[in-house]
Amino acid sequence: MPMEWIMGLVGGVLIGTAAAIFLLVNGRVMGASGIIGGLVDGSGRSDWFERVALIAGLIIVPGIAAWAVGGSQTYLTSNWAVIIVAGLLVGIGTRLANGCTSGHGVCGISRLSLRGIIATAFYIGAGGLTVVLFKHILGVI
Repeated sequence: MPMEWIMGLVGGVLIGTAAAIFLLVNGRVMGASGIIGGLVDGSGRSDWFERVALIAGLIIVPGIAAWAVGGSQTYLTSNWAVIIVAGLLVGIGTRLANGCTSGHGVCGISRLSLRGIIATAFYIGAGGLTVVLFKHILGVI
């Protein structure tokens, strides 16, 4: 089995396990955009430490894992304008959809949420169309 598949499987298991633990401990869905949004708009002041700890874990743990295996290959473009616009569009999209890949994709689908399944189908489709447009037609990325 290719190493990329193994790493994807391990990452998926870790995300799924983290989402299950978060739901069992807190009784809430682990949606990263909602967790970050609560920090940004101030609605998550009562549990800010928990939110910051989760976001720190989402950044630190993959960094440690990449360091432990000697780094990893990435296909991220070096065009900063594309990176910034993509980040803004993802942020806007998660607010419009009331959730992100962790909330709808991981937690929503695993709970058989129709809203989560539909949202996931739409953002996967939009992502595919975006790659076709910006990579294959416009050649920007």
